[in-house]
Amino acid sequence: MTKINNILSEALKEITPTPEEIILIKNISEKIKRVLHKKAIELDINYTKIEPQGSTGIKQTQLKNDFDIDLFIGLDYNQYKPKYEGLSKSKLRKESKKDFLALCNNWILQSLTLDEFHNPRLLYAEHPYVTVDYLLDDIKVKIDIVLYFVLDLEFIKKNGPITAVDRSPWHGCFVRDELNSDQKNDVRLLKQFFKSCYSYGDKSPVGKVGFIGYSAELLIYYFNNLINLFENFNELNKKPLDYYKRNEKELSKIIHFQNDYLIIIDPIDKNRNVASAISEKAYKYCNQKVSEFLKQPSPEFFIIKPIPEADLSNKEDVMLSKIYIIELLNTDFKVHYTINRDKLYSLGESIKANGEREFSHADRFGKIIFEVYFEEEKNQYNLAIFCEKTNISKTYIRKGPPITEETHTINFKKKNPDYFEKEGSLYVETQREFNNFSKFLNQFLKNKIPDNFNVVNISNAFHTVSSSGKKAINILKNIILPFYI
Repeated sequence: MTKINNILSEALKEITPTPEEIILIKNISEKIKRVLHKKAIELDINYTKIEPQGSTGIKQTQLKNDFDIDLFIGLDYNQYKPKYEGLSKSKLRKESKKDFLALCNNWILQSLTLDEFHNPRLLYAEHPYVTVDYLLDDIKVKIDIVLYFVLDLEFIKKNGPITAVDRSPWHGCFVRDELNSDQKNDVRLLKQFFKSCYSYGDKSPVGKVGFIGYSAELLIYYFNNLINLFENFNELNKKPLDYYKRNEKELSKIIHFQNDYLIIIDPIDKNRNVASAISEKAYKYCNQKVSEFLKQPSPEFFIIKPIPEADLSNKEDVMLSKIYIIELLNTDFKVHYTINRDKLYSLGESIKANGEREFSHADRFGKIIFEVYFEEEKNQYNLAIFCEKTNISKTYIRKGPPITEETHTINFKKKNPDYFEKEGSLYVETQREFNNFSKFLNQFLKNKIPDNFNVVNISNAFHTVSSSGKKAINILKNIILPFYI
């Protein structure tokens, strides 16, 4: 254990932010608060507080060189409540979204006029917010300015939040108050570990979403320290973590938890699973890496390395012959990367569903496994696909109705004069529409690629064009597939 402790101690030195970084973030936050406050007075806009949240804010769990700032502006819900009275939850969200959009456009964006503020822009997947880049000399800081309703903790626990981010300030308070300095350092180490496994955040290369910052903080809270967490990491998918002490049987009765692979209940909201979006793929890969670290500890596990491109030189590689790539270029910069990501995961699921089964539910191209990898700054998005059986028979045996169902058997026999009987049912040999996966894929994708994408390439892995496409293949081949085939 001494070796592990030494490794952790050395890694921590490399990832802990310097006092200068912390002061810089504080000064920038104060500058933005001043310009927002000044504009609010001009426009007669009321707000309750402006406070830096997230890891660089009140949590103080950020990594070195993490200059991103999340600045949260609290609005008094009682001021808005009368206009929302009687609305359903969905209509309330729509109305509050309109109010937030108006404030973003008329107040926040209009405040960011100093020379240091570059490219202020409105973004939102579900919740509208403003992003701006702070540039001064060689320093670049990305700042997200987010509006939320200030709600009592008891209100949230009883009714849930009004908007998607109303819990966030309470998350910050929980981490600030419940984790000591040693535990916050363990959070830093855990985040670094997840990043080195390419399994962190909503840009996670492994899985749709990796481990998020709040999940890392809660894991340290629940297990007290990093070593204890690592020693129990392989049980995370079997034992839910619940602040409210409900057992597995009780949690399994809650419908919106039933398909979640991991369960880490939010202490702020008992009806929220913080781990609901964490990918099974990310967990399995991280679990393997945790096991490897405990067996053979090394500083390498805390070093973030670029994702390698797949080596496509061996044309005899059987695995590569079963992998296909869809390389796309995003042409609409207003579309948030999470929306693009979700569209491609949805497309992957559709390819999987249609590729694995014929319309009659008979087996088709065998097991299909896919992964999405994107590089937002280059607007490059890739869908890498593994197909178990790339060439199949031109016909298949399609099962018809049981011979006891007279009406159905009559109709089946009329449509299929070459039918035969077997084990009490009718069958017929049926011509496949496609017996080659490449042809199926190209035909299937017609009119299914989202409009904001230009197709760069659809091909077998050997013909991949871009660097990001080759990285996508490497992730699928060497990180995902070993756990699924």
